[in-house]
Amino acid sequence: MFIPFGGGTPLRHKSFSDMESVRNFLCERPQHSCFYSTAYWKRPHELKMADKQWLGADLIFDLDGDHLPGVTDRDFPGMIEVIQEQAWSLWNDFLEPDFGFKEEHLQVTFSGHRGFHLHYRDPKYFHLGSESRREMVSHIRGEGVEVSDLLERSRNPNATGWAKRVGIGITSVVEKLDQIYNGDSKLLQTSTVALQEMMDREGIKGLRGKSSVEKLAELMQEPGRRGRVLGGRVAALNNHALLFQNLIKSDASVVLGNAGETDEVVTIDTRRQIRWPGSLHGKSGMRVTEFPLSRLDPEGSNPFDCLREGIALSRNNSVKVEMIVDDAIARFDDLVIDSSSGDTFEIHEAGATFLILKGWARLVT
Repeated sequence: MFIPFGGGTPLRHKSFSDMESVRNFLCERPQHSCFYSTAYWKRPHELKMADKQWLGADLIFDLDGDHLPGVTDRDFPGMIEVIQEQAWSLWNDFLEPDFGFKEEHLQVTFSGHRGFHLHYRDPKYFHLGSESRREMVSHIRGEGVEVSDLLERSRNPNATGWAKRVGIGITSVVEKLDQIYNGDSKLLQTSTVALQEMMDREGIKGLRGKSSVEKLAELMQEPGRRGRVLGGRVAALNNHALLFQNLIKSDASVVLGNAGETDEVVTIDTRRQIRWPGSLHGKSGMRVTEFPLSRLDPEGSNPFDCLREGIALSRNNSVKVEMIVDDAIARFDDLVIDSSSGDTFEIHEAGATFLILKGWARLVT
């Protein structure tokens, strides 16, 4: 699928016999954005979907920073840092250990804008329908996970997946309960709301109000009980043990910070279009860039830097632009742009293109 410049009708159902034909087409008719189907078809050139004869589809995990609560792409470098951590966690904590995925079948790409794609091409998964794919996403999100079943495993320093998350969650919840005990009313409010939403979503009954959370915070102040809880023995909380477990499931540091938040719609779609590696993203001017899995790890020896390696346009030609928004931060290589509305400055073509396409700046002639 190709999206033309100017918001024209997308060009669909186009097939090519080889890569040279693709290159010739794009040279003759430059496009705003280029996509390809992650599904396999017996007759891909047919115009009607029913006539294409679906054979199977790859698994796609699409992680975008704008999907995360509290994260904004107005701080673009900060957003990219968070979503790269998410993408690595998704693979390292779930896809590899929980599902047995193999690196040999994985393609990792920077999407060219706000996130990363993990594209998995193992033939034994091609046949999976939408419901089976949805179950994978549900596991990653922890829907239906029983915290009580994971408490023992969470104490293992080599724990992965939800067992690892539960271990992180125990410490996180205890720290937040301390803040609530010391009078943090805002945290009490947000924690209670998150708790109620999670329990309603999963149909869980039990303690959930502010007074119950405050009582739990008080119980946690007894040193002996506190030590047992931090060691995973939450039964020490008696009638409030289930409340503590539910707080773990609803805790943002667990659900978002370590879950590899993924776009469910993309993963469950067996006919999905995804951006073509090597093409430019029409909303940023940056390259959809493939790189080795090892470089997805932000703590690795050579982490991928999309704000350096995803730049495709010229870094030489100087262009004058005026910022038209406040509180927007961008980075190109080592150059950080943190300007206010009305500020004018000169920047290379790649930077100017990004800022203008984002709607953050205008060209000054």
